[in-house]
Amino acid sequence: MTRSYQDVERKVMEWGVARGIVQNGQPMGQAIKCLEECTELLDAINKNRDAAVADAIGDVWVTLVMTAATMHIDLLECFYGAYNEIKDRKGTLGPDGVFIKESSYADA
Repeated sequence: MTRSYQDVERKVMEWGVARGIVQNGQPMGQAIKCLEECTELLDAINKNRDAAVADAIGDVWVTLVMTAATMHIDLLECFYGAYNEIKDRKGTLGPDGVFIKESSYADA
């Protein structure tokens, strides 16, 4: 089964409209829900529970779609904007989890 981000986002939007979230939800309420789901993600990662990690990632995504919808913001445009900000960054993530910018190599 082929799925696209747009298809899934559309289904989530339909779900949110059917439940009144898009029409009546408040951005802060949805952002708080997103934070709760992020906390569940951290907990699942900490406990090495892969299925719970996958579930939490999906829940975070849903809350982001709903937050964007309550603010009339296109989530895909947000995602693309974030990509445009990072696409030209150079460097690498070291084994210690610290990102080293390419320009820092010359300083070392």
